Amino acid sequence: MTVSLSRFLVEQQREKGHLTPELRLLLEVVARACKSISHVVNKGALGEVLGSAETENVQGEVQKKLDIIANDVLIEANEWGGHLAAMASEEMESIYLVPHRYPKGEYLLLFDPLDGSSNIDVNVSIGTIFSVLKKPEDSLVVSETDFLQPGSAQVAAGYCVYGPQTTLVLTLGEGVFMFTLDREQGSFLLTREHVQIPKDTKEFAINMSNMRHWEAPVKRYIDECLLGSEGPRGKDFNMRWIASMVADVHRILTRGGVFMYPWDKREPNKPGKLRLMYEANPMSWLIEQAGGASTNGRERILDIQPKTLHERVSVVLGSKHEVELLTQYHLGS
Repeated sequence: MTVSLSRFLVEQQREKGHLTPELRLLLEVVARACKSISHVVNKGALGEVLGSAETENVQGEVQKKLDIIANDVLIEANEWGGHLAAMASEEMESIYLVPHRYPKGEYLLLFDPLDGSSNIDVNVSIGTIFSVLKKPEDSLVVSETDFLQPGSAQVAAGYCVYGPQTTLVLTLGEGVFMFTLDREQGSFLLTREHVQIPKDTKEFAINMSNMRHWEAPVKRYIDECLLGSEGPRGKDFNMRWIASMVADVHRILTRGGVFMYPWDKREPNKPGKLRLMYEANPMSWLIEQAGGASTNGRERILDIQPKTLHERVSVVLGSKHEVELLTQYHLGS
C-alpha cells in the first residue's frame, strides 16, 4: 500500500502521538512549499530564474534569483496558517514575525530556502533545509532570543532535495523517513522508512582545495584515507564532493559516508562556514536519527547552545565510527 505524506503525518498524530495537529499542518505546508520550489527549479532557464539577483544576503553572499524566490515561497506559504509564531531564514538578517492580521501558533520555523546555490546554474542537485522549534511558553512577544535553542530541542527537521527525483526527508524524533514526489499525483509518497547509515564507510566528502588551510587533525584523517589499504586505515577510500550540503547528506543517508566542512585558517575568527541553526542542527538530527553521529570536531552539534541567529559552526557528520575517529583526533586522544 502506498502511503502519502499526509496519511503518514495523520497516523503519527492519531496513533503514535508524535505530533500535534498544528505541527502536522505546519509540515504539510512546508511540503507544499517545497513542491512549488521544485516546480520553479525544474523550469530553469525556461522560467528565467537562473543567474544572479545581483544582491547580497545577510551572510555577505551574492544571491541567486532562486534564493529569493524560494525564500518568498516559504514565507508566503507559512505566514497565514495559524501554526507559526515566527520564522527565520538564512537569507534574512532578522526574524520574520507572523503579521498581526493572521492568527499566531506555538511553533518557530527556521530554513535555508535553497542550499547549494552555486550549483543552480549547472543543473546539480540543490535543496531546502528546515527545522522546527517550540516557542518558549513564557514568551509573550516573540524575539530572536526565542530561536536560540540547542538542536536537541527540535521537534521536527528535514530537507527536500531537488535532483533527478524530488525527495523530502523528515524526522520527528522517531527515525528518518523519505518521501518521493509523484508528479502525476502531486503527492509525496513514502519510499523509505527507518533509514539507517552504516557505521563504517569507505567514502569521505570534503573540499580538498582547502587542504593547506586545515588544522592538523583534519589533515591527519585525510592523509590516512588517501594512503588507502597500504596505510593505517587498511582500506581504500573514495572521495565525493557535490558542494551542496543537501546532496552530500542525502548520499550519506542513502549509502553511508562522512561529510566534513571544518574550520580553516582563512577566516580564523569564524568557527566554520555552515550555519548552526539552518544547516547543521537539522542535518545533525537527521544523521543521528539514522544511527550516525555529528560533531563540530570536539562536541556534539546538537548540544551547542546558539548565541546568535546566524552563528557558524564546523561540521563532521555521517557514519558513526568515522565521526568518532575524527573527534578523537581533534581531542588529541
